[in-house]
Amino acid sequence: MSITQVHRRDFLRSISLSGTAFILGISSSKASEATEITNLSMPAERYNLSPYIVIEKSGKITLFNSKPEIGQGTYQSITALIAEELELSPDQYTIQQTGGEKQFGAAQFAGGSFSVRSSYFEMRKVGASAREMLLTAASKQWQVPVSDCFAAKGKIIHKPTGNSFTYGELVEKASTLEVPQNPTLKEAKDFKLLGKSIKRQDIPLKVAGKAVFGIDAHLPNMVYASIAHCPVFGATLKEVDKTETLKVAGVEQVMEVERVFGVYKSTGVAVIATNYWAALKGRKALKINWDYQHKDSFNSHEYTKTLHELAKNEGVQDASIGNFDEAYNSTSNKLEAFYETPFVSHSPMEAMNCTAHWTENNRLEIWTSTQVPSDVMRDIPIHFGLKTEDVTLHTAFSGGGFGRRLAIDFIIEAVNLTKVLKKPVKMIWTREDDTQLGPFRPPTFSALKGAISAEGKLVAFQHKVISPTIMAFLNPKNDKTQLDATMTEGISHQQYEIPNLKNLFVYADIHIPMFWWRSVTSSTLAFSHECFIDELAHAAGKDPMAFRLAMLTKDSDTKRLLHKLKEVSKWDSPLPKGKGRGVAQWEFFAGLGGHVVEVTKLSTNSVKIDKVYAVIDLGTVVNPDTVKAQVEGAVIMGITAAIKNGITFAEGKAEQSNFHDNPVLRINEVPQIEVHILAEGGKTIKGVGEPGLPPVAPALANAIFSATGIRVRKMPFDIDKLV
Repeated sequence: MSITQVHRRDFLRSISLSGTAFILGISSSKASEATEITNLSMPAERYNLSPYIVIEKSGKITLFNSKPEIGQGTYQSITALIAEELELSPDQYTIQQTGGEKQFGAAQFAGGSFSVRSSYFEMRKVGASAREMLLTAASKQWQVPVSDCFAAKGKIIHKPTGNSFTYGELVEKASTLEVPQNPTLKEAKDFKLLGKSIKRQDIPLKVAGKAVFGIDAHLPNMVYASIAHCPVFGATLKEVDKTETLKVAGVEQVMEVERVFGVYKSTGVAVIATNYWAALKGRKALKINWDYQHKDSFNSHEYTKTLHELAKNEGVQDASIGNFDEAYNSTSNKLEAFYETPFVSHSPMEAMNCTAHWTENNRLEIWTSTQVPSDVMRDIPIHFGLKTEDVTLHTAFSGGGFGRRLAIDFIIEAVNLTKVLKKPVKMIWTREDDTQLGPFRPPTFSALKGAISAEGKLVAFQHKVISPTIMAFLNPKNDKTQLDATMTEGISHQQYEIPNLKNLFVYADIHIPMFWWRSVTSSTLAFSHECFIDELAHAAGKDPMAFRLAMLTKDSDTKRLLHKLKEVSKWDSPLPKGKGRGVAQWEFFAGLGGHVVEVTKLSTNSVKIDKVYAVIDLGTVVNPDTVKAQVEGAVIMGITAAIKNGITFAEGKAEQSNFHDNPVLRINEVPQIEVHILAEGGKTIKGVGEPGLPPVAPALANAIFSATGIRVRKMPFDIDKLV
């Protein structure tokens, strides 16, 4: 693990610590000479230590969380990895969020269900190295063998005598020691925190309203900004009449501002005021003339027809096994189906916001809710021609991310404003902005084919994906003639043993900005893929669970997961008349999850969702309670995407604008959710935040077919009026 040298003064500024402290961590070489910090104004010195652990002589301990907290629990889980090996209980340390500082590396982001699985061993080694250094320091102090000492609850204890030192009493001497390169990690049987349902330190803060989110930032002499963007993507600004806006009390200025999202750039009109309501009122008073560049003719109906037409193209190959064409054409029992999924808005509860201050001496400070502190600290200095050391990021709690806060377009807007104004600017998007301005989850259509042998086995399978690509918006050099594997993720990596398989991709051009949504393209492709597997099971005259397991003769995580689902859902037990069950699983880059959904038929074309059985395969688990919460949230989000409105376009604009016509599932609509965790304690660590989402829609659709005989092939679908 390489360590970057840091200036003490900058480090202290970023972590807001005072008093005498020592910083411990892992280094690729010997620990540098201990640096005692007693005077904040003393000249800066350098040291080669990784500052995940700060121990003050007073005994105060601070652990650093390098993964932004967006509701998924990293605030507790990442620091628990350190604390477990350092033998600390949660009440013995405070937690500090990092802000993209170099010394914490380039992986300060929350996305791809990557946080714990990328940190599990690394952060444990940080804690274990510090523990071994403290043990060595104590043994030297007592002049006893290290084996006679042990760590417990922030102390090093001498076994024979019971004498002890606190970490604060030992840390100065420990800081001078060589950092262990391969510290001994604890056995799982000895864990006190990991694998336990430990209370999260951020929850009391949030319940009490003490947690600071990006939208809570407040600075002296701060002004507010509300930006009018054109609702038609691709339009340009012609002219602005700001006469009435400048009459609004509190409005100070009206100015143009650029929004940058990948290759997409647009100009909006910002209203600057002394308070937010004045800024918003002034914005509504603007009279803007936009040039739509003929983009106002775009609509969802015509685009859907385009995707259907493109499905006739062969496309580029994603994967091939055996000879699909030969096997398909030589089999009499064939099936074809076409599935559709819509644009979807991210709609986090905390709207996009950023507070920024560009000072007169060209230093920049940013306060925001972001999933990517590392990206902010990498890209903002480049974009604005600043030195990295002249930018400070304060990463706040996020009121939801779901992929939207992986982008920094809203941060660039705020910085553009403060650069001109040279005063603190708080920029806030409205809910309508969040809903209508994107970026959106792309629509993905799927054309599927399958062939069943006389013995009822699946002998040929094809999944053709027809969609635009996210990468076309992020990368100006993206080759649209080649396969974009991000748009076919997972379909060629399912563990089903199919002898003849061919998966394809057809690119569909579009000008609407798109971006990663929770579980990315798996949130759409699992729907078509697993529903079609169900269709094939029905065509073969097989039970859907048995049909899947018959294609899993080899040992695999998928096979184990389905057996667990079968067990916990009591799949083989008959349901009362009028009820139905559906099953689906999905394995992709983030991990593996599966669901069984039970529904009750209310009429010939309506159902009620009764219960969801969820199984997630993790390999290991840090906090079971957090895992349960994440899977429950994924189920709720998955049901929302399945049965609530997506985003549709007319006259170039998103037709939905707020939660009244782009709703999320209400608490009274949430079914019973039963979560089961498979954690074998292996070295393969899988993700939590996303794997619980993709199987939700197909399991629900398959349950609907079981209960009603109605086959759902298009999302969203209305469970109160199925067609």
